[in-house]
Amino acid sequence: MTTDNIFSGLKVVDLASFIAGPAAAVILSDFGADVIKVEPPKGELWRIANKIPPQPIAPEPYQWHLNNRNKRGVALDLKAPGAAKILRRLVEWADVLIVNTPHPARKKLGLEYEDVAPWNLRLIYADLTGFGEKGPDASLPGFDITAYWARSGLLSLTRDAGAPPTWPLSGSGDHATAVGLFSAIVMGLYRRERTGKGSYVTTSLLAEGIWAAGVSIQGALSGAKLFGLHDRKNPPNPAMNVYQSADDHWFVLLVTPDKQAALANAIGRADLLTDPRFSDPAKAAANAAALAGILDEAFATQPMAHWREVFEQAHITFGDVKAPADVINDPQLRANDIVVPLEGAGNKVTSTISSPMQVHGLAKVPAKRAPELGEHTDEVLRELGFASAEIEDLRAAGAVAAPRPIPAVA
Repeated sequence: MTTDNIFSGLKVVDLASFIAGPAAAVILSDFGADVIKVEPPKGELWRIANKIPPQPIAPEPYQWHLNNRNKRGVALDLKAPGAAKILRRLVEWADVLIVNTPHPARKKLGLEYEDVAPWNLRLIYADLTGFGEKGPDASLPGFDITAYWARSGLLSLTRDAGAPPTWPLSGSGDHATAVGLFSAIVMGLYRRERTGKGSYVTTSLLAEGIWAAGVSIQGALSGAKLFGLHDRKNPPNPAMNVYQSADDHWFVLLVTPDKQAALANAIGRADLLTDPRFSDPAKAAANAAALAGILDEAFATQPMAHWREVFEQAHITFGDVKAPADVINDPQLRANDIVVPLEGAGNKVTSTISSPMQVHGLAKVPAKRAPELGEHTDEVLRELGFASAEIEDLRAAGAVAAPRPIPAVA
């Protein structure tokens, strides 16, 4: 396994906040990029997300490490005197600049593509927005819950009949969007390899949410008949439903037509194959509630261990519905480097989630803790050509903050 990484030597400035933009930078860092994380002198709010419900509460900033590992940290006040000079040198240094500041604020800060592109004609300017660059809501701030989930239609679809919309899993849309933004950056880099020119690449939480809900949205675009909200007691197709075992274990069942006989035999109900209520698709649809009830009764007779063995032997597709506390013990995670060791965070934050792609024969960069606030400010400024006296002047002007002491690792 070679230690040469795909993005070794690639220089990235991460000016984004919260999750999606920084997570795209994490993917680049996993494959060798040198990423500088820029945040305001008081720190980014995501540093304290571990204390804000409904995020899982913990004494340590585990989310910060997840989305900012392997980066160098710079604390910079873009509004302060002298900050523009630092920004320019960062852009001149960078191959990739990731920004998610809303465009009205971005314009005031001189961060629009038109402002910075003349400083570096090979720059890949990666723009992440909530709702896209155009249209009546282009200037609105957006989180994945509002833009990816609610506005896209996903939140209206991922609930049971009779239930109100629920609060989605925080960050799930952001991490999906991060992969999209990473892909856009790689396309820009590929174009630069062919033309020598930089690119302005972009995606939005809304666009990524629409893509995720694409089957239903395309159906609506095409005039398809959409089924109502899912009702597991009366589903459109009982072979694609959620059931519960005798030991209260929920599982998802997905039986394709070629496996219906295998399922009937597996539950000891071969008679279902000749039952006139289910003899053709129209009758089966009309009697879907009855079949769902039969399957409910059958699955309630045995524990999940029994059904897991039965399904595996019959090659019937199913999925355990697991809670996070169960998921982390799944052997597939470590066998496939989905969860990997995290160095330096200390205490209980000893593992992290790797980015969701691998290249065979290529080792990712070992995961190291996220930076403390302003930890590498002086180091980076010196690399950008600032003398020690200039750095002190910038600090006196409030453009950069003094680095925080690094806490001892337990």
